Amino acid sequence: MTPSPAPAVQTRDRPEQPGGSEPIRPEPIRPEPARPVRLWRPRRVLVMPAALEHAHGRAMLARAEALGLPVERLASNRLPSPREPDPRRAYAAAKATLALTVAPPTKLRLQPIPPSADWRFDLAEGCPAHCQYCYLAGSLSGPPVTRAYANLAAILDNLADYAGRGAVTSASAERAREGTTFEASCYTDPLGIEHLTGSLSAAIRHFGAWDTPVQLRFTTKFAAVEPLLDLPQNRRTRIRFSVNPRAAAHYEGGTDPLDARLAALAAAARAGYPVGLTVAPILPVPDWEDAYAGLVRAAADALAGVPDLDLTAELITHRFTPGSKAVLRGWYPGSDLPLDEAERVEKRTKFGSVKHVFPKPLMQAMRAHLTACLARDLPAARILYWT
Repeated sequence: MTPSPAPAVQTRDRPEQPGGSEPIRPEPIRPEPARPVRLWRPRRVLVMPAALEHAHGRAMLARAEALGLPVERLASNRLPSPREPDPRRAYAAAKATLALTVAPPTKLRLQPIPPSADWRFDLAEGCPAHCQYCYLAGSLSGPPVTRAYANLAAILDNLADYAGRGAVTSASAERAREGTTFEASCYTDPLGIEHLTGSLSAAIRHFGAWDTPVQLRFTTKFAAVEPLLDLPQNRRTRIRFSVNPRAAAHYEGGTDPLDARLAALAAAARAGYPVGLTVAPILPVPDWEDAYAGLVRAAADALAGVPDLDLTAELITHRFTPGSKAVLRGWYPGSDLPLDEAERVEKRTKFGSVKHVFPKPLMQAMRAHLTACLARDLPAARILYWT
């Protein structure tokens, strides 16, 4: 179902302040966001002893128990080996598992993450969704279990050492107003597991109270934003929604549908969050020009009438490595995702690894088309980069 244009914002009249001062500004009444379609319920929750040494680990365990999820307290701080000898069954079992663990010290040594942000930090690792193009394939070792980190206080406290540093937004005249940016969704979808962890809300509060030019950034394919709408975010968190045309929906198993994501985008924007569209991965789906034009129009309809809209767009084309292709073919053997090297060109990274990207003429056509659609139908969107 296509969402109707968002209604105009209503307000509640509030009385003047005592002493004849100017009246308080009317308080906006937010429309109810669309009911989320999916809340992940893992079939197995593994709890490491080290996780229970942290208050946040105990809180995550309490959430799992309150939801009636099957909890297994491990005797050691090692994840058990997959029980299923068949690779497909092992994959399915791992994707249905949440592990409460502790981020190792290496996670506190932040890495730059161009072109998105100055730094990346991890609230968790792994994702419950089943995207057939998953960019984590080949990036994370071992079974694709979702690991949520219990030492959240240390993770957040560590960020202060990186404020004012960086080579992406901190060093960019075009993006300097974003401050030092911290990406929290490189290795997970933090909103997709928020009802189980509470980590994202804690991070939003942390950045909202941080009195320095910083910004938390995360991308999601889920729509359960309602618990975030009243947080004291102080416009220091940008929520970006990963979107693609409906023709690509079959590649994104286990996620919320486009309409739900766009409704959540509008709800977050009306709550005062800076928001963004992450159009990714851009694919030559059938009639791709019309498909992506329709996507931009749908986003424009969802955001119509939002006051003080702060909107960005990030445009990311599909690419794959030999390693990720092998993993994805094992995970999704029946997928029709275009992974034919003969239809791509090789691109070497600065580390010498190979990526397969679209040929230059197609890349140029896609970029010109998406840019034109945004300029025409969603001119408020500030394009951060194309890659």
